Amino acid sequence: MTSSVPASALDPAVAARLKRSADGLLPAIAQQYDTGEVLMLGWMDDEALHRTLTTGRCTYWSRSRQEYWVKGDTSGHVQHVKSVALDCDADAVLVKVDQVGAACHTGDRTCFDADVLPLVGE
Repeated sequence: MTSSVPASALDPAVAARLKRSADGLLPAIAQQYDTGEVLMLGWMDDEALHRTLTTGRCTYWSRSRQEYWVKGDTSGHVQHVKSVALDCDADAVLVKVDQVGAACHTGDRTCFDADVLPLVGE
């Protein structure tokens, strides 16, 4: 991430608990709130998490573009946030959402249904 990214307004008590990667990011798993369907994995820094918590829309940090993106702003496939939870180690977040349309950039409903790997012995 660049030094031009402004300091986050994330609650300092929450920020102090987070265990980020070396690049300051947390994996953020998006899950359909009512079915439990795992939709996608994105990345959040403190500011993306703050925006997600305060706007009701998922904001992620794009590692390839080095910028914030709000899910659905260009595609219309919006994620309405229902809840956000830290895992037990505070090194990942689970965002339960109401997904409108496809969650995956390929147009699939989820990022995890197109390439299911075979289990050994099955």
